[in-house]
Amino acid sequence: MKNYLALLGFLVTLTVGYGQDPKSDMSDVVKYLASDKLEGRETGTKAEKAAAKYLVKQFKKIGLAPKGEKGFYQDFTYTPKANPHGSAEDQAKVMDPITGRNVIGYIDNDADYTIIIGAHYDHLGYGHEGSRHTGEKEIHNGADDNASGVAMILELAKYLKENNPKHNYVILAFSGEEKGLWGSNYFMKNPTIDTSKISYMINFDMVGRLSASYKLAIYGTGTSPVFDEVLKKANDPVKFHLVKKESGVGPSDHTSFYLKGYPVLHFFTGQHEDYHKPTDDFEKINFEGMVSILEFVENVMNQLEGNGKLEFRKTKDADSKKAPKYSVTLGVVPDYLYDGVGMRIDGTSPDRPAEIAGIKTGDVVIKMGNIEVPDMMGYMKALGQFEKGQETDVIVVRDGKKLTLQVTF
Repeated sequence: MKNYLALLGFLVTLTVGYGQDPKSDMSDVVKYLASDKLEGRETGTKAEKAAAKYLVKQFKKIGLAPKGEKGFYQDFTYTPKANPHGSAEDQAKVMDPITGRNVIGYIDNDADYTIIIGAHYDHLGYGHEGSRHTGEKEIHNGADDNASGVAMILELAKYLKENNPKHNYVILAFSGEEKGLWGSNYFMKNPTIDTSKISYMINFDMVGRLSASYKLAIYGTGTSPVFDEVLKKANDPVKFHLVKKESGVGPSDHTSFYLKGYPVLHFFTGQHEDYHKPTDDFEKINFEGMVSILEFVENVMNQLEGNGKLEFRKTKDADSKKAPKYSVTLGVVPDYLYDGVGMRIDGTSPDRPAEIAGIKTGDVVIKMGNIEVPDMMGYMKALGQFEKGQETDVIVVRDGKKLTLQVTF
């Protein structure tokens, strides 16, 4: 009840502050972007370009100025690499180039420094690449991944346009994230702003599934020395259960900014069984939760107003080359919001090693073979010790009891 009343207070405050209903507005955005009409917004398709056109209309309504190389647009072309793990035929394939399109808007307050607000708007199309779906070809609408993040940057842009005159703001909808951070990588190599003026970057990716536990993951908390205290102060009165990750490196667009030396904060409500499946639909989005996250982020930004250009700090695992390498996988969706001992599983893929072995959603992996698994990094290190075809015992905790299951990779 306490959390509910606090959230209700947030909603009232937001509605008054914005002059409109942010829940309704974000719902409209997600409903359109995650509709079958846009066919999953795969990078380089006509459907993705239709989504980009829609975003430009929203940018103009808010009053954003164009900041792309072509008005609001910044086009880029990449040629995908053949699958190095596929058959000899797959490896020999010559891939066709793909042209994606970033959408870039600007709030010019004639300020000394600029803040980047970003989210990717592409998804998997019909799911032939990167999908966890094993049935007939279907549209992957990507309501949470990442129509939710796009709705967030649009709503935040409305607030910033009216309430935060001390910085300039770039509102950036990235293409090609699902292909490998193509759009954000291209922007950082071909910026349309003076990057020496960037203070910090905020990224939203999958923020539409806030659970009853109020767990909210924030990545990049170690990339500036001011973040920890600011996040603590901003977390009143709702009291999110913050799962803080210091590293600026992760599987989303903030990484491209961190690697160029800018502080980043990436907000994420966790993976789920619908991740990269056709079932990631509009009806499953928690819009009340999105509104509470929006208010929290506003509080964070207001706390940072007097800091000018934030001090950047490298994190311990900053060098992505040091990330453990592995050639096998269990075929599971990790629970990235889990902060206990081990690696908790949020979902399993059909006919993959985990499911075949009897591992279930909710199990916590604590040991693989002779290797302890204290956390996600430990899990990846453990995977690196095995090869395809090998068998090993995997110890999981299920309902408070330890089970030993045999896995074949």
